[in-house]
Amino acid sequence: MKSVFQRAMGDDFDRLHPQMRRRLSPGIASDEALFGRGTMDRIWHGARFVKPFLAVGAARNILVPRTGRDIPFTIVNMPYTDAAGREALTFVRTFAFPGRSHRFDAAMVYSEERGRLVDYLGTHQHLACDLHVEADGEGGVVIRSDRLRFREGPVDVAVPSLIAGEAVVRERYDPEADRFRVSVQVSNRRFGPLFGYEGSFAAEYRPAGGGPLPARLRPRRQESRV
Repeated sequence: MKSVFQRAMGDDFDRLHPQMRRRLSPGIASDEALFGRGTMDRIWHGARFVKPFLAVGAARNILVPRTGRDIPFTIVNMPYTDAAGREALTFVRTFAFPGRSHRFDAAMVYSEERGRLVDYLGTHQHLACDLHVEADGEGGVVIRSDRLRFREGPVDVAVPSLIAGEAVVRERYDPEADRFRVSVQVSNRRFGPLFGYEGSFAAEYRPAGGGPLPARLRPRRQESRV
């Protein structure tokens, strides 16, 4: 079985640098997980009004409420089978700010019905969005988010564009440094850039183990709707 990224990208996956292909290949079939460690050179915010929203999101490991430079960073991409029987992949990012760390959690699944990668955000997965993934023509990858949706119980509504953010993630492999370089920017159509970070990390690959997802990586609530 192909990884969720391989299924989402199709033939475009072969246009990635070999190290980027391995970077996006962790899956149940490969029994491989990625553990990255590095530094975010810069974590930034946009307008002041963004800070209260980031603080609320941070309570459930969505985005990061602080800014800084040279912040130690880790990421864990571990494949697992979720409660709905789907293959999922964690994106657990930890930013080790002085005094306190902050996490930005997500889990990705591939929707066979819609041919889309779906990103569930935070500890409770109340927010979800489709992701559009493509090779950038230089061996790297570009990931763009679609409209955010809020889901809780019977509620399933689009987040109004006035307050929603659209994310663009760019990642590439730097062969000279043997590191992955990543840039993330979240913007609002009306208010412009809201949040972002940029930096690099080195990757280590370990057996995923095939068992239950470790508690420290597990979402507290799972959303099954795609």
